[in-house]
Amino acid sequence: MLKWIGKTILIIFGITILYLLTWPTGIDPVAWSPKKAPGIVGIYAHNKLLSKTQIIGKGIGVGPEDIGVDIQGRIYAPYEGGKIFRYDSDGTNGKEFVDTKGRPLGLGFDADGNLIICDSFKGLLSASPSGDLTTLVTEVDGVLLKFTDDVDIAKDGMIYFSDASIKFDQHNYKQDLLEHRPNGRVISYNPNTKKAKTIKDNMYFANGVAVSPDQSYLLVVETGDYKITKIWIAGDKKGNSEIFMDNLPGIPDGISSSGDGIFWIAFPSRRQEILEKLATKPFLRKVVMRLPEFLQPAPERYGFVIGVNEKGNVVFNLQDPSPKSYSPITSVEAHNGYLYFGSLTYNGIGRIPMP
Repeated sequence: MLKWIGKTILIIFGITILYLLTWPTGIDPVAWSPKKAPGIVGIYAHNKLLSKTQIIGKGIGVGPEDIGVDIQGRIYAPYEGGKIFRYDSDGTNGKEFVDTKGRPLGLGFDADGNLIICDSFKGLLSASPSGDLTTLVTEVDGVLLKFTDDVDIAKDGMIYFSDASIKFDQHNYKQDLLEHRPNGRVISYNPNTKKAKTIKDNMYFANGVAVSPDQSYLLVVETGDYKITKIWIAGDKKGNSEIFMDNLPGIPDGISSSGDGIFWIAFPSRRQEILEKLATKPFLRKVVMRLPEFLQPAPERYGFVIGVNEKGNVVFNLQDPSPKSYSPITSVEAHNGYLYFGSLTYNGIGRIPMP
């Protein structure tokens, strides 16, 4: 009997090892070498300035990934399942505004008050002030939108948005990050001509998008490379790009412009040592993808937001290291004296007075 049990254990062990080594993962990872993380020191030093974050809109749904505020000060939040709710300016009286029946992420308002929506599965959408939903874009340059992510609208009406990955959808975002190939792109959509085109591709998980106050460039977060890229959209440099900030202290997600020269950047998590060590080991990253999800690396509970000026200098550093913090923070929006926070998994919207 003991011999039989021993053989059974060996067989199970062998099958497990075979699975971890050979089962298809769907990713084709490459080795890369991230710069040494700057750490939570100096301009990024620990603090508790987010510890008094007020939670509003609690109990409506999970994962208000981005926050939009209209000209009347009403708050909009997109949730898992496809519904976008609208709240009064104090976060009360939440009512369903529209249901995309997908997974809405990035939000922005055009000059006519239409809510422009990046739905990760449905593409670029528009909801009129009365809640009538229209599909604007589902493919660009012959390639379907796979992971429509974040959006910002220029003063001339041009809509700029990111397609985080042309290979992996929102359900499989970890695969894209672990693969570390430039599968992302940024797209412009002209609502007058109804034409969309890729303005930059080969990006490492193109995420948050923000138009500069002078409308001359975009800032785009490349989550997979811990950096923010500047793309010129006007002037002599139009079409060119350069690094705006590199080697960030956290895993960057959303970015927004306050309109007064400050860009707000959300970090769902600090940099994780295990991911840094796996960067040079593509085979081990495949093994990680074969592990049960609860054994895979996951964001920590750590509230983290920074504000930077147009030179990329850190002006604000806001954190909350508590395991009960409002986190992971995936977006931050400044409006009328407040910072509003969105989260991919939290039940509620975060808000603090403008620092």
